[in-house]
Amino acid sequence: MTSPPRPDDAHPYLRAASAGIRHHARALALAEQAAEPRAVVDRTHLDVLHAHLTVLHQLLDHLADAARPPYPAAGRHLATACTRLWQAATAVHDAFHLLPTAHRDADGAECHPERLPDGPPVLTICRRHLASGHAVRRKTTPTDLKGPPHGHTTHRAA
Repeated sequence: MTSPPRPDDAHPYLRAASAGIRHHARALALAEQAAEPRAVVDRTHLDVLHAHLTVLHQLLDHLADAARPPYPAAGRHLATACTRLWQAATAVHDAFHLLPTAHRDADGAECHPERLPDGPPVLTICRRHLASGHAVRRKTTPTDLKGPPHGHTTHRAA
């Protein structure tokens, strides 16, 4: 029989992913403080970040579904976080297409999953975004995705 994990041992993979992202953010901040040349944002960097956002979106979606029946208010807040993560993933996907490529065509800023001349990472980010988008659209309206979700705000009334 196994004992339940201690709180500091719970969810080790989430902790490792968070530690990796924190390490990356710190490394960028230290380079900036040391007056080193700014890190170049490239398409591969945004592809990896998009992958993190879409997986975190899926996790929050599952947690929101699980929380709704016993704790409806918590479920709504998790659903709001889920929508905002999708908005962030969409913005990263859009930024990805605005970065230069070796094979930039006239309409290179647009996503064309049916014809991907640049190969990876365009292949991965566009297909991932398209697949995630189908799941999002089954649960969310276009209006929800465009504005602040469900009237929740992050500021408090005075």
